[in-house]
Amino acid sequence: MSGHNKWSSIKHKKAAVDAKRGKIFTKLIKEITIAAKTGGGNVEMNPRLRSAVAAAKDANMPKENIEKAIKRGTGELEGVNYEEIVYEGYGPGGAAVMVEILTDNRNRTASDIRYIFNKYNGKLGETGCVSYQFEKKGYMTVSKENADEDTLFDLVLDAGAEDIVEEDDFFEIYCEVTSFENVKKVLEENNIKYSNDSLTMIPQNSVTLEGKEAETMIKLMNALEDSDDVQKVYSNFDIDEKLLEKLAG
Repeated sequence: MSGHNKWSSIKHKKAAVDAKRGKIFTKLIKEITIAAKTGGGNVEMNPRLRSAVAAAKDANMPKENIEKAIKRGTGELEGVNYEEIVYEGYGPGGAAVMVEILTDNRNRTASDIRYIFNKYNGKLGETGCVSYQFEKKGYMTVSKENADEDTLFDLVLDAGAEDIVEEDDFFEIYCEVTSFENVKKVLEENNIKYSNDSLTMIPQNSVTLEGKEAETMIKLMNALEDSDDVQKVYSNFDIDEKLLEKLAG
């Protein structure tokens, strides 16, 4: 498969810290709400909602918060009307950047995102300017504590997975969108716990960054991630692993 999403590896390592700070609750509540609005409030019948609820539970979000977010999405409770938007642009060194947004104020969000791009030597582009460089895939991670590589490899490949990438203490699994639910089902049937399951955008090529450009790119990605309206950020940048660890902190 083409270039993996370097940022997804960083995000996985940051997840525990972000969860402790309660930083991801706002984003998860938005995702649960929009998932329930677009696909209904039945967790078993709505894959997007099921993934969002699982992520919320992993982050130790109170059950009451989850239930309220679902009810806001289905209209049982009054709530904010969120709009889904995708922004595209370029980071340092010409790296492609895609930003998925859930917002209740398009003008405010557009201004905020443009400011972040400009601050870190990036530039917002027109719709479609970089999206052709990405392909939508199913994605999830499995801790090495929960499965060995050979067992995992045999199970998920038979279920339709395309690739497994080994990281420090976990495996990344990539699959076609049509195989996403099947791969998760097989893992569940074999009592293998997975996390971070979502539909993600995988770059088809990569741009290698070094020195100041690499440092500024990480700052750009972190700033976008820290925006309350941003749900997910994708890029095709590549950085030397040692430099990546240093910059990611």
